[in-house]
Amino acid sequence: MTDFTIASFNVKNLIGAEQEYYRFEKYTVEEHAWKEDWLADQVFTLNADIICFQEIFDQEPLQDVVDEADRRGKASNDDALPDRSKRYAKKAIFRKLAYAPYTDAGLAFAPNANDGGPGERRPGVAILSRFGFVGTPEIIQDVSPVIEIPFGLMGGGDGGAFRLNRLSRPILKAKIPVDGRVVTIFNCHLKSKLGEFMRPEGADFAPEADLLNYDAVGRALGSMRAAVRRMAEAWVLRRMIVDEIKQGNPVMVLGDFNDADNAVSSEIIAGELPFKNYAWMRRHDAQKANDRYIKEEAEQIRESIETLRLHSCEKLFVRRSLRDMVYTAAFGGVYESIDQILMSRHFIEGPDQIGEMDYFSVFNDHLTDGSHPEAPYNKLASDHGQIMAHLRLWDSG
Repeated sequence: MTDFTIASFNVKNLIGAEQEYYRFEKYTVEEHAWKEDWLADQVFTLNADIICFQEIFDQEPLQDVVDEADRRGKASNDDALPDRSKRYAKKAIFRKLAYAPYTDAGLAFAPNANDGGPGERRPGVAILSRFGFVGTPEIIQDVSPVIEIPFGLMGGGDGGAFRLNRLSRPILKAKIPVDGRVVTIFNCHLKSKLGEFMRPEGADFAPEADLLNYDAVGRALGSMRAAVRRMAEAWVLRRMIVDEIKQGNPVMVLGDFNDADNAVSSEIIAGELPFKNYAWMRRHDAQKANDRYIKEEAEQIRESIETLRLHSCEKLFVRRSLRDMVYTAAFGGVYESIDQILMSRHFIEGPDQIGEMDYFSVFNDHLTDGSHPEAPYNKLASDHGQIMAHLRLWDSG
């Protein structure tokens, strides 16, 4: 058996010092040093074999964080691990304390196609893998051909269409070799809940941005635009997931979904939950009131749905451990999980199973929601908790 760990980490705006990423927003040299120090500590603590990062503006600052984590890890090993001359050197507790440097790890970075100049930067995503990659990781952001999603009116007729030609942020797809098997990893950061407001030509800002002339209806429309875009991006990701699973490939999806696991966008990515029994359901082609699916057809439907579903590591962990709360974000007094790790049934009970999840870790003690005495440091620390799944692959032989 082979054990490995995989984590998702939204770092919150990682960029070099004195670089304006959003309008009037930048880190001083001191602030950047504090942020790099904090991030390196988190990476060292995670010590994950695979980490999917979000909100990375440039690769170099991330590499600096990883290098600093390695320096701390090597120092920790020197202090905590007994040498081979000690009779207790092989005890399991010391294996748990050991840090494995990322010296030979692969680092793939996906810049954002919407990235602009100073004050108009847009972040991308990255994957760090101690196992390296099979082939070159793929960046998906421009949608070609352009997708036209049609809508129908409730009373019939043309309801218009939503046009999607580019995702708000890239999806990074990587194939990672683990103990003779290849797992397809998707790292994503879906459109946020921040409203999309239309700025009139020649105007300095959208009218809805003027809070002194508060436009409740206009701002609600902006939230609706953001939600539609997020769900459309979720569907693009779902299409790629289904394609991978149909090829027989184990799949894991990580990232900042900007929605809870019971939101529509998250359900689109994971796939629909099948009914326990379709034999009670009237057939799609029913000619009579009692035309229902037979038992064999009901089993076929369930299998078709189950094969393509993804499963939440968090939900599996909560069910097994009887824990009542996991959260990765806190804002306005609301604590929720918007960072997720989903996996195909290759890691769940089923005919295609190759392993299982052993444990699930959440690193969220730094989340303060602005009410903690150290809240000013929220600007520099991440506003997301980190999540990590502990997986066990069975012998391939």
